[in-house]
Parts: sequence; structure tokens; C-alpha cells
Amino acid sequence: MICIFNKTSELNLPFTIVARIISTEKKSFSVLIMRISIAATAISIAAMVIAMSFINGFQQIIADKVFGFSGHLRIQRFEPVKSTIAENTLISRSDSLEQLLKQNTDILQFSPYATQSVILRSGSELEGVQIKGVQDLAALTTLSPFLVSGKWPIVDSAASRLELAISSVTASRLNIGVNDSLYCLFIQEDGTAPRIRKVVVSGLYKTGIDVFDQVYAIGSLSFLQRVNKWDTSLISGYEITLKDPKKMDQTSEALFPLLPSGLTVLTLRELSPEIFDWLGLQDTNRYILIIVMSIVALINLITCLIILVLERTHMIAVLKALGMKESPVQQIFLLYGSWINALGIGLGLLVGLGICLLQQWTGFIQLNEESYYVSTAPVMIDPVQVMLICVCSLVVSFLFLLVPSLISRKISVSRQLQFR
Repeated sequence: MICIFNKTSELNLPFTIVARIISTEKKSFSVLIMRISIAATAISIAAMVIAMSFINGFQQIIADKVFGFSGHLRIQRFEPVKSTIAENTLISRSDSLEQLLKQNTDILQFSPYATQSVILRSGSELEGVQIKGVQDLAALTTLSPFLVSGKWPIVDSAASRLELAISSVTASRLNIGVNDSLYCLFIQEDGTAPRIRKVVVSGLYKTGIDVFDQVYAIGSLSFLQRVNKWDTSLISGYEITLKDPKKMDQTSEALFPLLPSGLTVLTLRELSPEIFDWLGLQDTNRYILIIVMSIVALINLITCLIILVLERTHMIAVLKALGMKESPVQQIFLLYGSWINALGIGLGLLVGLGICLLQQWTGFIQLNEESYYVSTAPVMIDPVQVMLICVCSLVVSFLFLLVPSLISRKISVSRQLQFR
């Protein structure tokens, strides 16, 4: 056998042959297989990009809702057997504790609050809620995204009228709206007649999260203190908003040893475990989807390359007969498979990002808010995650392509050419 290839030609020839195959094959069976493989890869990449972006959106917007309503940490009386949505036992405000919170560089803001269960009455309709009394406008700032009509109640202790903001769910059940009046019935622990106060609905809010919308009404801390004849120093605790939500556990562990005896600090993950468990389940769904779509894409790509190699056995035999070594022959099919994979990844990326951007602009995918906490599927595109999907898919696919490309080394020159 006479070798007609030198080292330079062996380096360039695989690229030339692949380019010729791509440009000249129009109607062969291998072109159909190649297009199916490109489509399957594109669908897999698009599905992964869409899934990651939608799950990121779900986790971000729901976490923002929960943190916006209740802060990231809560300091309150240590009561291990009490429900997280039950009234908190009163504690006294502490200047030393508040100074400690001000000095913590991880804390953005904190606000004292109090809660009390009441019965709201409008005509013949009754609804049990828990009033969350806040002291300053800073506490209402984090709630501002949830206000759907009206305004937040006046929290100034010198206000001339008593106001409450209730959820749109509660308003619907009581058949009332903004600026309507209703009565608050404060049940007394000693069994005496409840204290009744007339209040005005200043606004309606909606978070889309049942544990908030069906339970809470927002009012003034001074309102609760006056009605119940509490000392002005009595509160249920402090709600704390952090600069970085990822530091919830770290900040909680740092604060706990510094608290006065009888107090504890709880993260919102501990206060609302059912919501964060649901969010954690989305991570599991994400990993399962990525694994399944990756396996489908890899199997399809490997099958495609095996068919292409078997269809090109005569070409391989001729190249070997002319003196081409095994490695350059194998490179031809690695390059061919990599081109198919790269084209599929590129198309999948365009489709996936296109659908995500379309959802961001139009919100065409609607959801049941009672089940998913949002009415429109949220999208958050993470460029790093998208890049990792594309790069990892390209690298892993190239490694798996080594297996079918080895078939080219097993093709016998004499057997393929003896009948030609």
C-alpha cells in the first residue's frame, strides 16, 4: 500500500472531507438521520433552558413574596409547641437588643410587630383573621408590591381613625371593598364580652399565598396596644430583613447567643417550612429533567453517528487503502458528530431563549394561582446556567462520540473493496 498523505494533509483532510459531506449530501438517508439528530438535540437543549429559567423564576418570585411579607428572620418568645401562625406571646422592647441589631452589618432593617387574632364582622358575615400590627412605614415598604387597591393603613399612633388593610380573599368573603367599614371583635381571655372596634378598610392586598391571604390583616401596632390596654413597650417580636437572603442561617446562628434569655431567632424557612419544601421540590424536578433530556440527546446522537459510520464504510475503506491512518479517519466522524451537536445546541438555545423572552414580554402561560402561588409563569434567565448547559452538553457529547467513532477503526479494507 502506498501512502499518498503527508502529515499536513492528514491534519487538514478531515475538516475538508466533513465540509464536503455537509455541503454535497442533500437527499441521502444520512441527511434525514442527521436532521432528526439535530432536532432531538435542539429540543433537549430548549427544554433544559426553559425548565431552568422557569424554575428559577418560580423560586425567586415566591421567595420574594414570602420575604417581603415576613422578613428573613424573626425574634420572638421561645415557644416550641406553638403553631407558626398562632399569636406570639408578648415581650418587652429592648434598647440593648435594638442597638445590637443596628450594629449588625448583615441586617438591612428591622421592625417591631404584634399579632392578635380577631373576628371581622360585616353585616351578617364573619371572618377570623390575625391582625399584624406594624409600627413604621419601613415595615410597609416591603409589602408595597402586594397592594392591589387603596392604601396601607395609617400607623401613626395619633391617627384620627382606625384602619386595616385586608386581603382580597377576606374582602370577597365579607363582601366589602376599600373605604367600607367593618367591626373588629377582640375575644377576651377572661371570658368577658369581646371588645368591639369599628375600623375602615384602607386597602386590599394579595400575595397569592394562602397562608398569608387567608390569615392576616395589616394594621397599626399602636391600634392593638390601645385596644388591649398594653404598655407601649409590649410587642410580639421583631421582623428582620437582611441584605443577602442567603445569609439567613449564618445571621441566625450569630444572633442567637446574643439574645436575652427566653427569646429565640427563627428563619423564615423554619416559620414557613411547607413553602420552602415546595421550592426545594422544584430543584429535584430540575435535576430529573436535565438528566432525562441529556440521556435522550446522547442516545440519539450516538445512534446517528453509528448509522453515518456504517453508511460510509466504502469511503473509509478507500481512505485507508490510500494510506490514511486510523486517527484521521476517526476524526472525520468526531468532527461530523460535533458539528451536528453544535448545530442542535445552537438551535435549541435560540428556541429556548425565544420562548423565555416571549413569556417575559407577554405572559402567555397562565397558571392557577391557588396551586402555584402565581397567576403567570415567572421566568428568570440565568446567563451562567445557560452557558453551563451549552458547554457541558458539547463536552459530554464529544466524549460519548468517541465510542461510535471507534467503529471506523474496525472496518476491513479488503472486505469492503473486494466486490467494488
